[in-house]
Amino acid sequence: MPHFLDLTDAGGNAMAAMLNDAQDRKAARISWPKGRIDADAPLAGHVLAMIFEKNSTRTRVSFDIAMRQLGGSALILDSGTSQLGRGESIADTARVLSRMVDAIMIRTDDHAKIEEMAHYATVPVINGLTDRSHPCQIVADLLTIIEQGKALPGLEVAWLGDGNNVLNSILEAAGLMKFNVRVATPAGFEPDREFVEGARAGGAQVTLTQDAGRAVEGADIIVTDTWISMGQDNASAKVAAMAPFQVNEALMAKAKSDAKFLHCLPAHVGDEVSTAVFEGAQSVVFDEAENRIHAQKSVLLWSLGKL
Repeated sequence: MPHFLDLTDAGGNAMAAMLNDAQDRKAARISWPKGRIDADAPLAGHVLAMIFEKNSTRTRVSFDIAMRQLGGSALILDSGTSQLGRGESIADTARVLSRMVDAIMIRTDDHAKIEEMAHYATVPVINGLTDRSHPCQIVADLLTIIEQGKALPGLEVAWLGDGNNVLNSILEAAGLMKFNVRVATPAGFEPDREFVEGARAGGAQVTLTQDAGRAVEGADIIVTDTWISMGQDNASAKVAAMAPFQVNEALMAKAKSDAKFLHCLPAHVGDEVSTAVFEGAQSVVFDEAENRIHAQKSVLLWSLGKL
């Protein structure tokens, strides 16, 4: 079963195919209404169940619109309006939904939940976000980078801030697509060692530093994320530790002159990124947000054996 729990579930060749498909489908839709179905309607008659145990804007809307554009449909479940909120197990939910829909997307906290869902489901399960990783976001990020005319092999990506789930998936992508990552975090906030070693094993150069300037020197892409993720405690202490890693004009000036700024959103402008950078010419955050739709389409097609 082609589940998409992490990027390595697909692999480098499949990732390249997804990115090519996303570019082609996006180009074919220029000036079309957002709800118009793609000419080939590859998922006509297919239904996606979307389970949300965490709040969402981009994931919710992009998967819904992705299914509509592919000719299918989507339905939403959350803890407040489904039996998941009353104690029904992940295993039973997976087995029931597998009889009723063609694929399941889940956005949750503990990665073990999505692994259990995939174990019991007989349809593809897609990771819409867990505390461990965020693979769908990174497909959109890579699409955005390619649209900016930058080749992935040998690309220099700088990450500033928290060593979180988004960074874990960037590192995973680096090993698959052969680009390098410079990670600048405060002490104690480094990324998961498993993802660092995995990227290096795949041929990526991964630099870990506590010096933001060193990380961005000559970089092609600068990426950050909110410092406080949903549900995290001790916010004030963490914000204080992160303050030297704000992406601002001084740091962007150290990168290449054509460097681009990415952020998966929502952003706390004034914390992890300055207003000047977020609203500036080097920021492509809203291209990145739109590309969630096109990335999700390619992930869905791969998962359902259509790519």
